[in-house]
Amino acid sequence: MPGLGTLVNVAAIVVAGLLGVGARGFLNERLQEGLEKASGICVVFIGAAGAMEGMLKVSGNAIVSGKALFVVASIVVGTLVGELLDIDALVRRFGAWLKKKTGNANDRSFVDAFVTASITVSVGAMAVVGAVQDGMLGDISILCTKAILDFVIILVMTCSLGRGCAFSAIPVAALQGGVTALSLFIKPFMTDAALLGLSTVGSILIFCVGVNLVWGSGLRVANMLPAILVAPLLTFLPVAW
Repeated sequence: MPGLGTLVNVAAIVVAGLLGVGARGFLNERLQEGLEKASGICVVFIGAAGAMEGMLKVSGNAIVSGKALFVVASIVVGTLVGELLDIDALVRRFGAWLKKKTGNANDRSFVDAFVTASITVSVGAMAVVGAVQDGMLGDISILCTKAILDFVIILVMTCSLGRGCAFSAIPVAALQGGVTALSLFIKPFMTDAALLGLSTVGSILIFCVGVNLVWGSGLRVANMLPAILVAPLLTFLPVAW
């Protein structure tokens, strides 16, 4: 059944959010702040690990870095597009609308929690590759693995940031469901190089989310999201990145 993997992923996020909301009531402000920083550090290392996997390689007895120009081009062009469209403002307006419609008007952290969690669990190669395999082959193994990871991430984030994190299930359902529906058209373009580029740049954006969690929301990560579309496209150019 195409889409089953996304349903499992969404269910994992919702359950984690509900558990996190329940646990949050037993945590004082100091513990919530501590968990927020801890989850931020975890997200930083998850993002850094994915980025390094794409930018580092073993050459002889040494580890060498590469793809710096590719990363710069992807993120600069993607951020330029995102800033022009002001995706961050659009996402926040949706979050504010969701906040009112779900009866959370008094939750001051709802929008920030929703935006932060949504970017963390929606960006990355696992979402795209897993959704394509779900649609094309009926293989939900990647999305089930992602569901487990997202469960842990959202549980911790909800405890620290609030119930807005649970509603990150909505963009996950929309994005992964959309990719599954379009998988017949997307699969021919998902070369190894395109997937590696998407994974590397997506991991850097996840790293940026972690930076915001630890040091404050100074980066408009939502406005950097077009970079994950730019990155696969750049791999088709006749350029030695």
